[in-house]
Amino acid sequence: MIAIPLAGADRQVPPLPGLEKALEFLRRPGAAALPDGEYELDGRRVYAIVQRYSTAAAPEPRFEAHRRYVDAQYVAEGEEVIGWAPLDRLAVTEPYDPAKDICFGRAAGAWTPVRLGAGELALLWPDDAHAPRLAAGAPGPVVKIVVKVEVPA
Repeated sequence: MIAIPLAGADRQVPPLPGLEKALEFLRRPGAAALPDGEYELDGRRVYAIVQRYSTAAAPEPRFEAHRRYVDAQYVAEGEEVIGWAPLDRLAVTEPYDPAKDICFGRAAGAWTPVRLGAGELALLWPDDAHAPRLAAGAPGPVVKIVVKVEVPA
């Protein structure tokens, strides 16, 4: 996992096909004003999901993990905490669904809270279990863009 301001991402983002397209899209003027929904940037190899929601307190966060995609989770407005744990600490409660590229579970043992404010980005690889949408203090509104970048086979 990498957490960084979007402005400095070029210096720390590894060369993965599709991540450049993800960063270009996130830097596009007006991207955060797009209506909620999915936007294909390179077919299903790279696509963005614009979403608005309120964060929530979660005493035991619901973690998720993916196999086919890296998540570039960008907070455009507001702030939230993303729980992070290595995938090997994930106690799976809902098995992997290949059609949705997701499984869910609990982080067995300790997990790390990563606080993201407006303009900050978290890159999450398939070996990063994560629990997004957690309140950073009090629950509040967030505009987030998640760009899904397919991992080369």
